[in-house]
Amino acid sequence: MASQGLSGEPAANDGADAATGRGSFNTIKPDPKHSWTYSTRLAVSFALTAVMTAGILVVVLAVVWESQFKAYTRGNMQSLAQSAADTLAVAYDAAGGWTVDVVSSASSFSGASPDVGLQVLDNDGNILYDDTVGLSRYGDSGAAETGESAVPTGSESVVTASVVDAEGETVGAVLLWAFGSDALLTSTDAKFRESSYSAISVAAVIAVVLAVIIGYFVSRSLTKPIQRITRTASQIRNGDLTARTGVRGTDEIGQLGETFDDMATSLEKDLKLEHRLTSDVAHELRTPLMAILATVEAMQDGVLPADDEHLETLASETRRLSRLVDAMLKLSRLENGTTELKVERTDVVYLVRSLVSSQHQLFHEKGLHLRFNDNTAHGECQADIDPDLIREAIVNLMSNAMRYTDEDGWVVVSVGSGHSDAIISVRDTGIGITKEDIPQTFSRFWRSDVSRERVSGGLGVGLSITKEIVDRHNGTISVDSELGKGTTFTIRVPLNRGRRNLKQALQEKQQEK
Repeated sequence: MASQGLSGEPAANDGADAATGRGSFNTIKPDPKHSWTYSTRLAVSFALTAVMTAGILVVVLAVVWESQFKAYTRGNMQSLAQSAADTLAVAYDAAGGWTVDVVSSASSFSGASPDVGLQVLDNDGNILYDDTVGLSRYGDSGAAETGESAVPTGSESVVTASVVDAEGETVGAVLLWAFGSDALLTSTDAKFRESSYSAISVAAVIAVVLAVIIGYFVSRSLTKPIQRITRTASQIRNGDLTARTGVRGTDEIGQLGETFDDMATSLEKDLKLEHRLTSDVAHELRTPLMAILATVEAMQDGVLPADDEHLETLASETRRLSRLVDAMLKLSRLENGTTELKVERTDVVYLVRSLVSSQHQLFHEKGLHLRFNDNTAHGECQADIDPDLIREAIVNLMSNAMRYTDEDGWVVVSVGSGHSDAIISVRDTGIGITKEDIPQTFSRFWRSDVSRERVSGGLGVGLSITKEIVDRHNGTISVDSELGKGTTFTIRVPLNRGRRNLKQALQEKQQEK
């Protein structure tokens, strides 16, 4: 058989042949080293998210905003150049050609911004005005150039506007550019762009810092309950079954904490029941075995004769052991689902009434009153059940009631029907069950402290078998009891197998709680 790890999957064999039967098992590391904590990873994730966001913003600005900004500045320069061309065209028409006064009017636009260069050309391409070298020509004056022009050579660095006279003829052109810039950016525009990028950089840094701070506190708020759950799990693993997380809330972590605590409570109860079960099984088996052993040894030693009386004692204890083993085997088969259900349409009223009638004399001999109540509307209740198993479940409840009810007490068996269920109840006026012991009623070999004081002769598995029978029928069983006043067991099984109303079942469970 292959070895298995904690998860139930076959454990790794470290490369060994499966035929050798060799396997391996690893426990959980108590304190993993050289790894980031969850809070650190979460804070780093927040920071990386902020960095990524800032990076995306920079890329968007570089691709979109930068091109839009350049188009905006170029449009401004184009408007300025066109305005200068229109002014020169008016002056040109008034003077009838390029004169000193016409060309000089360009200086008003040249001085509008110290970062902008302006050049005026005639229709033949001759330079009439260039503010980078001074006036080169005044109409026909033929003034010599005073220096080399600084007009950029790239078409993207210069804007041009045509000077058109009143007749629609192009008589010249105006060229405009920005000093020290290939993108038509003035110093003011460049400062605005630099300050924008600086502001974005500062905002990115602040966003990263805030993301780290927020990530730190958020991660602490998230990891604190997780750490509590981890510590509690470690305490439970080390044997402290009373440890609880105390984590509550409506979010996923709160629900995890509540579920974990419920699991721990169930585990604590199950382990206590397991310990109690071991003790009870040993006690239940030891009593008849010791009686048998003592009688046999006494007969061997000649202390007791091997007569019918003592042989009957041996047979009685042997039958008790046999009944106990049979009950345990039946319970195991019911739990494993190996017992076949022979479902048939059955009148539950008739089944229970006949069962009560057959048990009446037995109860009478015990000094008890047994009564049957029919609470159905039409005197019958048809349901899809296994009549033999349901009969056994009711007999177990009736036997339990007879065993723990004092003489002259009452046991009442009732049958009724709901919207989709057959309802069978067994009520007695017996010793009752304490409120604390009711949740353990259907545990195998379990008996309350009060019932243990009585010589009942029960095997301690009847109620467990009853519960399993009801579960196999997709039904429910409930118990209502008051110490010293009596107990009522109620069985509900669907009238139509497999068609149980889920909403009604949930409501019934809520009522039982």
